[in-house]
Amino acid sequence: MPNSKKSGVSPYGYPFWEWVAKEDPEYVAARQPLSELSLGEGKALSIKQKEMVIIGILAYRGREAGVLAHMRRAIQHGATKRELLESIEAAAVPGGGPTFSTGVQALMKLDHEGAFTKG
Repeated sequence: MPNSKKSGVSPYGYPFWEWVAKEDPEYVAARQPLSELSLGEGKALSIKQKEMVIIGILAYRGREAGVLAHMRRAIQHGATKRELLESIEAAAVPGGGPTFSTGVQALMKLDHEGAFTKG
């Protein structure tokens, strides 16, 4: 995944941001400071905690690819399988069964890919 500070695009590797950066680099440059404030280390919340909030929202919206990307980043910033599972369980209370299903399916995919094994 590209580094947002280097590429000016996204730390998640979404291909559409690479395309937008080529088509409208001014838009991407203008958006970058807000993204860094929203997704970077905060004064009170860590990147891992911010990612868990984002994961819950994306799961609620049924965006499994986004859940996967943000779970990967949360793992890079120290999230455990248990923490991710509990974040999905918490999101399921207000979000319902589809939220839980989307989140758990993404988490299962990462587990099957070996994202939580010590290498």
